Amino acid sequence: MKLTSFYPVIATPRLQESRDFYTKLLGFEIAFEADWYVSLRRPGPPVPYELALLDPTHPTLPEGYGKPVQGLLLNFEVADVDAEWERLVGGAGLTPVLALRSEDFGQRHFIVADPSGVLIDIIAPIEPVGEFAEQYVGADTAQPQPQL
Repeated sequence: MKLTSFYPVIATPRLQESRDFYTKLLGFEIAFEADWYVSLRRPGPPVPYELALLDPTHPTLPEGYGKPVQGLLLNFEVADVDAEWERLVGGAGLTPVLALRSEDFGQRHFIVADPSGVLIDIIAPIEPVGEFAEQYVGADTAQPQPQL
């Protein structure tokens, strides 16, 4: 299979609030918008980052699957997680569901939630410690880290 794109589609009855969250706070731009679907895009090398929002009652979803999102965690890896903590929690007033902390498995991160309850994990890789350092394949441990 040769992919030309890959992106999550979040089923949410809170389309406008979610659209505003991702555009105002996380830098996405609207690529397409209808009353039942919003396609978001953020420039990024080598291809743009994409995310979509879908009304779970729309008939494009197969019968029995039109349910709002639940249990989804999106990772946003950033250069300066402390600055993002200040911007999103300190400045924008988002309530953290997990406070900023460093993890032995190689992440400094915090988690907030979008208007639909999707968890947004803001991450910066750090050096893993102890047995976690040995669990990485290859010598470069400063690569994207696993989520626990």
